[in-house]
Amino acid sequence: MSKAFTRESDDGDDDDDEVGAPSIPAGAKNYVTPAGYARLRAELMGLLDVERPKVVDVVSWAAKNGDRSENGDYLYGKKRLREIDRRIRFLSKRLDIAEVVDPSVHHGSDRVFFGATLRYVNGRDETRTITIKGVDESDSTAGEVSWIAPIARALLGSRVGDEIRVQTPAGVDMIEVLEVSYPAPLSGEG
Repeated sequence: MSKAFTRESDDGDDDDDEVGAPSIPAGAKNYVTPAGYARLRAELMGLLDVERPKVVDVVSWAAKNGDRSENGDYLYGKKRLREIDRRIRFLSKRLDIAEVVDPSVHHGSDRVFFGATLRYVNGRDETRTITIKGVDESDSTAGEVSWIAPIARALLGSRVGDEIRVQTPAGVDMIEVLEVSYPAPLSGEG
């Protein structure tokens, strides 16, 4: 069969999801903080306005240099272009369905909502601090958890002092909410 009729990737439908990206539950919204939305949008604009044009220039230059089958710049550039285009599609789709939620509207509340930073203690007397963020913006290394994570789903709606049963890989654990905080509104009182 001619190579012209084969797929470059047999990964399935690579248009829908980014590899390794968490999926949003069916029927759920793609909640994101204003800062998270801005970061995702900045990444998209950087790919569209800076990185993709640079790679297109390299591929175009490399294509003019003769035999493409042995041209590393051309082959790598085409591969990188596919990666960039995949990320652009992913970010575009996620930003299109994003619902920006400003956690500062809950400033002063003792109840856990999206965007809360909270401190809790588990049944082993380990105190932890987490911030509940969007699927596309949470960073576990920074103490952030996605709102779809089991711990976040268990805590959403609870108040300071509440004890919640959470199913963990090690079994059921009891956690107590010690403190809840939100960022202060940018415009002050209002």
